[in-house]
Amino acid sequence: MISFNVPPCTGNEINYIKEVIEKRKICGDGMFTKRCNEWIEKRFNGKKALLTTSGTSALDMAAVLCEIKPGDEVILPSFTFSSTATAFVLAGAKLVFVDIRPDTMNIDENKIERAITERTRVIVPVHYAGVSCEMDKIMEIAKKHGLKVVEDAAQGFMSTYKGKALGTIGDFGAYSFHETKNYSMGEGGAVIINDPAYIERAEILREKGTNRSKFYRGQVDKYTWVDIGDSFLPSELNAAYLWAQLEVADKINEDRKDTWKRYNEALKPLEQRGRIGLPVVPEYCVHNAHMYYIKCRDLQERTAFIDYMKERGIQTVFHYIPLHSAPAGYKFGRFDGEDEYTTIESEKLVRLPMYYGLSETDREKTICSIYDFFMGKIIG
Repeated sequence: MISFNVPPCTGNEINYIKEVIEKRKICGDGMFTKRCNEWIEKRFNGKKALLTTSGTSALDMAAVLCEIKPGDEVILPSFTFSSTATAFVLAGAKLVFVDIRPDTMNIDENKIERAITERTRVIVPVHYAGVSCEMDKIMEIAKKHGLKVVEDAAQGFMSTYKGKALGTIGDFGAYSFHETKNYSMGEGGAVIINDPAYIERAEILREKGTNRSKFYRGQVDKYTWVDIGDSFLPSELNAAYLWAQLEVADKINEDRKDTWKRYNEALKPLEQRGRIGLPVVPEYCVHNAHMYYIKCRDLQERTAFIDYMKERGIQTVFHYIPLHSAPAGYKFGRFDGEDEYTTIESEKLVRLPMYYGLSETDREKTICSIYDFFMGKIIG
């Protein structure tokens, strides 16, 4: 079976985890946590990076830092994972879903402004597949209306928009290091604080509402409870696993890009024949090869394709069920305007096997099987 995903493992993970255990420092904010934070800050030119227990908890922190109140509205795409929404629902916000662009599957920046009301507080662009939203336009709208921007860059680690790392453009950014992501710590994430005015409160929120970070830096002689907070700090064991990958981040990135490029070149003739749709990467973006997807003609064809590939021993998957059509979406939000593309495009999309270390043999088998399905024969 060719798996859809295999979590990355570069070789030093066990050694670093063993080092953590031997030092008897397995809770958070140890040596490896600090290394990861500093690596992200330096590599992406971020003001402050803090590892979290998940990409979801990074968004939870961002929602609190945005000071969301019950009744406030948050604008986001419906084509995203539930975490994008739940962070703001937990804070009491009403969700306002906006249609996506059919080319990038990202929120349509030209449909955001009409969704803004006097209760709108935050815009949440989701960088689907590691391909950036049109951030200049989104930031312009946010500035005009006095809104915060929280980038859901769960899939965007190592991607850029006009030279800027995704997650560092808005007020706050969130990364995910779930086992399905390019870089993994099993369950984990990071929040990026791009306005220095919010750094101290972010540290407090992450440390259960205490000023323990200041205590460890010697800035206070004892730490105490000073604000709301939660346990957003990941285990040092998880951070050690992640550090082994950040050490060779470029190697992982290039490996994935090689697979992405091979898929794209090989499948281009099928796109030219009108049999499938392929990903679109605008010129202003540098993507991270988080995924490679194709678009079938419709839901029926996609279902048949997934079944066919499974019979050939190849795992392909689809996502998401648009949030506005889910039970919680009806309860906590509304769709602004017409659902022109969100549902119909989501029903076409299917993801191919993509992970660090995917063999050339498995890659070619996947490509040939796609041709078999769509053309009835293998075309070289």
